[in-house]
Amino acid sequence: MSGFDAAPGAGSAYDNAGAALAVVGRGGVVTRWTDAARHLLGHRAEEMLGQPAERLAASPTDAAGWFGREWSGRTILRRRDGRTVHAGLRVTALPGPDGTVDWLVSVLGAAESTPAVWVAENSPFPTAVWDSELRMVWLNAALARAYGPSWTERLGRPLEESPLYADTEQVRALFQQVLESGVAVIDRELDQRDRRWRRTYALSVFPVENARDGKPGVCSTNVDVTSSRRARERVTLLSRAGTRIGTTLDVMQTAQDLADVLVPAMADYVTVDLADAAELGDEPLARLGTTGSGAVPAFHRGGMASIREGIPESIWARGDPVYVPPHSPFMEVLATGRSHLEPVLDTSPGSWLDHDAGRREKIISLGMHSLLVIPIHARGEILGVAVLVRTENLVPFDENDRMVAEELVSRAALSLDNARRYTREHTAALALQRDLLPRNPSGGNALDVVWRYLPSDRRGGVGGDWFDVIELSGARVALVVGDVVGHGISAAAGMGRIRAATLTLAALDLPPAEVLAHLDDLLARLAAEDFESKAMPTTITGATCLYIVYDPVSRRCCAARAGHPPPALVEASGAVTLLDIPAGAPLGVGRQTYENVEQELSEGSTLVLYTDGLVETRDHDIDFGLERLRGALTQRPGASLEDLRSAAVGTVPAGEQADDVVVLLARTRSLGPDQVMEWELDADPAVVGGVRATAVRALAEWGLERLVPAAEQIIGELLANAVLHAAGPLRMRLIRDQVLVCEVFDSSLNVLRTVSAGPGDEGGRGLAIVAALASRHGSRGTPTGKCVWAELPLPPGSATDDSM
Repeated sequence: MSGFDAAPGAGSAYDNAGAALAVVGRGGVVTRWTDAARHLLGHRAEEMLGQPAERLAASPTDAAGWFGREWSGRTILRRRDGRTVHAGLRVTALPGPDGTVDWLVSVLGAAESTPAVWVAENSPFPTAVWDSELRMVWLNAALARAYGPSWTERLGRPLEESPLYADTEQVRALFQQVLESGVAVIDRELDQRDRRWRRTYALSVFPVENARDGKPGVCSTNVDVTSSRRARERVTLLSRAGTRIGTTLDVMQTAQDLADVLVPAMADYVTVDLADAAELGDEPLARLGTTGSGAVPAFHRGGMASIREGIPESIWARGDPVYVPPHSPFMEVLATGRSHLEPVLDTSPGSWLDHDAGRREKIISLGMHSLLVIPIHARGEILGVAVLVRTENLVPFDENDRMVAEELVSRAALSLDNARRYTREHTAALALQRDLLPRNPSGGNALDVVWRYLPSDRRGGVGGDWFDVIELSGARVALVVGDVVGHGISAAAGMGRIRAATLTLAALDLPPAEVLAHLDDLLARLAAEDFESKAMPTTITGATCLYIVYDPVSRRCCAARAGHPPPALVEASGAVTLLDIPAGAPLGVGRQTYENVEQELSEGSTLVLYTDGLVETRDHDIDFGLERLRGALTQRPGASLEDLRSAAVGTVPAGEQADDVVVLLARTRSLGPDQVMEWELDADPAVVGGVRATAVRALAEWGLERLVPAAEQIIGELLANAVLHAAGPLRMRLIRDQVLVCEVFDSSLNVLRTVSAGPGDEGGRGLAIVAALASRHGSRGTPTGKCVWAELPLPPGSATDDSM
């Protein structure tokens, strides 16, 4: 279009890309009129020049105050044909050379007052019309309010200069698509961000036929969907937290998962600090307000996350103790149990940061401007605090953020409390189990022993796996491995009870099968008592056990098992076999019989005892595990016990250990003729003196003269007792081991008991004398009768070397 229609000499200073403009001079009359004004209102220049401008108003009262000051606003103009036009006016002063002032009137965003135009003009949704070059040619009142006083400057501006959209490239491509295709796009969500706020709009774009000069354009409508978008994001965040948090029973990992979920979804930097009690599995922190102690609790950093690499905001690393100022939002949250919201973080002098220079320096240098502290409490107890901070996101925390954060933290708190309770029970069960297991098991001179206990990491906690190495009479050693059904404290306690019972039965020198039968009966009776009392079961519900006795004199072992995996035997040559021992039923069934199996072992062979956690996994059955173990134990001849142990433990693939594992390896030794002496004799009192004298000479040959007085007395009493009360041939044996062992074998099945003899009693004094002289004494059954034995400690410097 051309510029102003005016008197000759009017300059082009008023040219304006076809804008509807007029100049009003003194008296309010029109002195300039553009072609665009003619097209808009229908009045030709010759009809308007010199005429009062108020004739353009739909009502004379609307024109009051048009001139005499600069202003902008919306009004209703009347066209030449009587129709009205809703338009925005901008009135600007034009000072003249002689001190006079003319007024430039700009008509912006005009539309005829049809019902459709009225609806668009008053729509609550920001709406604009863009021409074919994507310049804004019209906007409604809602969009004008969004722009504020500068809205008139937006008309005629290209899309790239509009602050309405953050990503103008994306919007231009969308507008261009609608221009070219003529197909509308509905509800395309766009984020608008600046340094003060963040909004989400659903943008709809549709084509218009005559946006400007008869050329097509597009109309855009923006609907603020920030609230619904935030609601969807909140649901998504809570859903993601539900799948991310609580997948482990590790307290520290759960705290880290919470921090990872909150960044960057809600905050730029998050820390999760746990009270020591929560981390260590003890009782959680009580609210300070109720305890009244006023003490500052100790915290450790359980988790932290940041949008910045390396987390420069944190003064402490994960696991480090965290300083909590006595007068701070953290203590306020701990005392009240309520969240602390500080939309604008106060770092001015006199704030709580006066007592925490380290935090203040970090806050100022990294631009931390908004703070939210959430208590982590579950089941009425506070476990710690979660601290959320914003830096790059300049939107302050608000009440909606607080509610969402509290919901997330409350969910995580339950997982943390569950993890804390699990940690507490797991730690207690593990400590109980370790306390109940043997501290320094030794096979004496009969066996070289190594072992390994591996607790599992499964949710149920430690199991009831156990082992024992029990020194018996006659230099023999019992090897025991068992597994109590269940996990946790109850299984560990049950393991302790069955181990104590096993030690008691072992002291009676019973054969392995009889030991298992007594244990089976004990467990069955305890279970019956629980059933009859209708109480919560506290006894062992079942167990497996393998019991082996090795005799270094005969190099024979006697074994029985109750539902336990069979032991492996590694020969000195390296060959590996699984001992064929009847499986038997697990302990606790009641009234079960078990079978003893005897086998002679070559010196230097190795017995490998283990629990089922070594050979059973989630993906394979026990047969596969047994074959895998046999292959691992097949080593070169002479492999050390440590190498065999490592090979056995190494059969459990990483990450597949589903149960506790106990491995016990025992390498056999034998006692040679220089350590054992035996005599056969008849049950005749006349031979007792001669055998006793022979035994005294044997002690001298062993360099044990200092033991002769006590040994001679003990041998005499044991032989006299056998001659008087036993039947059949007798056998006496001396063993020089870690102690001196005196044994007398007879064919009687009567078990001897030490009794107190009265003043008038003729019998009962012999065993009392033996009990007074010996360090240990007793009797045990044999296949043909019994053995009565006593032990004397060796004098210093005369003990048998372990290498013999």
